Amino acid sequence: MSTTVIPPRTGKESRGKNKTIIGTGIGNALEWFDWGIFAVFSPFFATQFFNPANPVSAFLSTLAVFAVGFLARPLGGFVFGWIADHRGRRLAMTSTVGAAAAGSILIAVSPTYGQIGVLASLLLVLARLVQGLAHGGELPSAQTYVSEYAQDGNRGLWASLIYVSGTIGNVAGVLTGAVLTTLLTQSQMVSYGWRIPFAIGGVFGLYALVMRSRLTETDHFESAARAEKSGPSLWRQIWTHRVSALRVIGLTVGLTIAFYTWAIAAPARAIASLGIDASSALWVGVLANLVFIALLPAWGALSDRIGRKPVLLIGALGIAAVSFPLNAYLQDSALQLAVAMIVALIFIAAACAIVPAVFAEMFPTSIRTIGVGVPYSIAVAAFGGTAPYLQEWLGANVGPSAFVGYTVALLLVSAAVIATMPETKGKNLHDG
Repeated sequence: MSTTVIPPRTGKESRGKNKTIIGTGIGNALEWFDWGIFAVFSPFFATQFFNPANPVSAFLSTLAVFAVGFLARPLGGFVFGWIADHRGRRLAMTSTVGAAAAGSILIAVSPTYGQIGVLASLLLVLARLVQGLAHGGELPSAQTYVSEYAQDGNRGLWASLIYVSGTIGNVAGVLTGAVLTTLLTQSQMVSYGWRIPFAIGGVFGLYALVMRSRLTETDHFESAARAEKSGPSLWRQIWTHRVSALRVIGLTVGLTIAFYTWAIAAPARAIASLGIDASSALWVGVLANLVFIALLPAWGALSDRIGRKPVLLIGALGIAAVSFPLNAYLQDSALQLAVAMIVALIFIAAACAIVPAVFAEMFPTSIRTIGVGVPYSIAVAAFGGTAPYLQEWLGANVGPSAFVGYTVALLLVSAAVIATMPETKGKNLHDG
């Protein structure tokens, strides 16, 4: 692969590209809002899409649909990854946010189980699959875009924008839930209140689509597109970098379970299974994720100074060490939920802050998006998407410690993979 030197950005050009990065973050936040509100509002709409005669079964079925959405993510990672690497990062990101908006609008206007029976369940599955395709392409496309705009010496800091913006989207979803459960009664939430956040996500997602259509392409992609017209085939490049793809999976398996358990599903589980007041649990979710957002840039900047590997190991081994104590501590109190979530997210933030930079530093420009998107989506689908369901099922049939043991075992797998990885801090992304 040829090496192209891109001059530093200064003045007006630098300010314009910083605005572009902010625009990327806003679109990413809206897409994560669309994705996360499914988990947050599942206790309220479960009986609207599945048989209301058995609320427990309906909730478990809704969690299964949450997992089904992840099955489409590897395909989304491949399709949108290919688009990003061969047609441009901007086109891929515009397409993903449009698809996510369509999925949210479909859920917002869908008839209920009482109106059309099992067809309501099928519409929910369809909408979730569309969102899964979109989200499978969103994260690798957006993190590649941001990483390629960053300078080599501060890529860890800039990469934290992905989870900062994504978590802002999650917080907005949880905050929407907290406000709605404060203003509306339980019956109103079940009747129509759950539709409001999906309508909001759909409308603002369309706005994000317009914003992304105005983005500029990265210099890395444009220079690579000029230089690689007769380069090796896609499949040959993927095979050449197969070890990096396996590292993406190994790095992700434990961290994604921890993230979806504590950052996404914890308030919903507290409401449905622990008997914690819905409004209190959602407000705790907002507080804990605000702490998470504040920590992300700090961890990202630290990785630019001491390296990616030490920060990743702190995250993986730290959350493994506190998992059993936090599980024993969390019972039926909103205060306990707050303490447990914040402690867990301190360590999870270390990894989440810099994995976008780490992934970008693993692959050459020509397959930087698809090289990450497919293995990452497979790992998230198999482990992150199933985490809320497994937590409920194992808790009911085996015991709560079974899920914690499963999580810790996979976190140790991730830690072992991290230990074998080369240090990539400050790497020139044109070096491949």
